[in-house]
Formats: sequence, C-alpha cells, structure tokens
Amino acid sequence: MLTAASFRYRLVGVALSAACLVFGGCGSGAGGTGRKPLVVATTTQIGDLVRAVGGDRVAVHQILAANTDPHEYEPRPDDVRATTGARVVLVNGDNLDSWISKIVAQAGRHPRVVDLGTVVPVRLPGESSGKGASRVDPHWWHDPRNVVVAVERIRAELARADPSGAQQFARNASAYLAKLRTLDRGIARCIATVPAARRKLVTSHDAFAYLAHRYGLTVVGAIIPSQTTQAAPSAGDIAALVKQLRRERVSAIFLESSINPKLTRAVARETGALGNLTLYGDTLGSAGSRGATYLAMEA
Repeated sequence: MLTAASFRYRLVGVALSAACLVFGGCGSGAGGTGRKPLVVATTTQIGDLVRAVGGDRVAVHQILAANTDPHEYEPRPDDVRATTGARVVLVNGDNLDSWISKIVAQAGRHPRVVDLGTVVPVRLPGESSGKGASRVDPHWWHDPRNVVVAVERIRAELARADPSGAQQFARNASAYLAKLRTLDRGIARCIATVPAARRKLVTSHDAFAYLAHRYGLTVVGAIIPSQTTQAAPSAGDIAALVKQLRRERVSAIFLESSINPKLTRAVARETGALGNLTLYGDTLGSAGSRGATYLAMEA
C-alpha cells in the first residue's frame, strides 16, 4: 500500500510524464495525399506537434514509432522514400536524431531541413564527451516554454509549404499554444504540492534536466548516467547510485517507457524505493496509452 508521500510521488510522476506518446502511424506515403504537402518529422513529439498545427491539410511521415528509442534508431528505406517527396523535414537536433542526415543524403532531393533545437529559448548544457554526446542537452521538449516556440516555428514552416493554409495553421497553433500554457501552469501547481525538500527525481537515464530546471526539481541521479541510452553504467556507477539514493532517502525511481526496466527495478529493490512508476522520456507512448500525445505525456 502506498504511503501519503509515495502517493505524492505518483502524482508528480504523472505530471513529469516527461516524455512521450505518439498517435501511432506515420501519416501517409512519400507522395502525400492529393495536394497536401508532405512533412517529415523525426521524433514522436515533433510528429504530434505537426499534426496538431497542420490538421488535415498536411500529410505527416513520422520516422520514429511510439516507444522507439531515438538513440538506437536505424533508418529504413520507407524513411528515405518519404523524405524524397517531402517539402520540409523537421528535426529535434542536438545529436538526438543525427541519423536524419543519412536519410536526407540518400533521398537526394534536398528538402528544407529545420532544426527545432536551434530555435528554442531555453538551452541547457549537454555532455562534453562520449558516444552520442552533445554540447547541448537534446531533451528540450520537457520545458513547455520551448515547445511554445517550436510550435510557432512549425506554423511558419507549414505556411511556407502551403500558403493557402496559413490561416488554418495559425488558428490551430493558437489553440494549441493555449493548451501548452495551461499545461505549464498545471505541472507547476502539481509539483508545488510536494515539499521542496522532497522534490527529488531519479530516472532510467539523464533526460529530464529541462523538467527539473523549469519546475524546481533536484535530479539526484539516473540508472544510466548519461543523456544517451547507448551508455552503459558500470558496477561502480550502480553501487555509488544506490548509496546516494539511500543517503538522500529517495522514495521513488521512475521507469522510462522506452528503456528496459530490469536494472532500474533492481536498484529500486536494493534501495527500498518504489520502482513501478512509469514516465515518458525520449518518446511518446502508443495510441490509447497515457503518453500518446505530448500534452498527455507531460500532464
């Protein structure tokens, strides 16, 4: 049975569900549908944002499927074919989806590529070395203020690809921006119910610095002590983390939906922390799940 404190952590876990659901499918084929411009989105989050702004005026080819780890993705022929017919390719940037450069090169048509990571206002330091490391933390979408700016850029790019749909894109974007601001306020209110000294976050990997920065959380540690899931923790890393969690009296470790939970659950058992709370870090969840859209993943 959960204690009152654990229940607060479960509530925060829902609010933190920082990370990731998708509307399932990847949109239409490489040529789009009718006269709809085809837009390629690398990640589940970006695909969801494009659908929210574009509505039925655009065809979306989303490269990553729900619950797919972007750090481990290998491009498919379908992605190359879709990119060949795309008007615009929207990417996350900061080395999270660096494989898109290979897809664009193989497509050969030179579509317009827009790196949303370069336009968001809040930028946090990344890792300076290691495989897949970036000088900037790539998980910028965990701060809704960044998503506000990303949506504004998506609206502008869709209007450029389909000028006749500019008014519809503007209406859709305006409605979605209102939801984002409501989301931001709601998360802040939820976390405010947890005493400041207990706002401690431990997750499967180091993907939530933006969330912590925005809402005053302390990231105590991560099972994979890296911003990429391709890193592997050593026995020493795990032993040190266990000691730290005991010292900090951490009550819960949050499992990420796209990462094998075995090691995280083992650490939870070792420390006595809750280990059955799931959040979305790098990807949205499948259709119908709690993290099927960006708004649902973070709410």
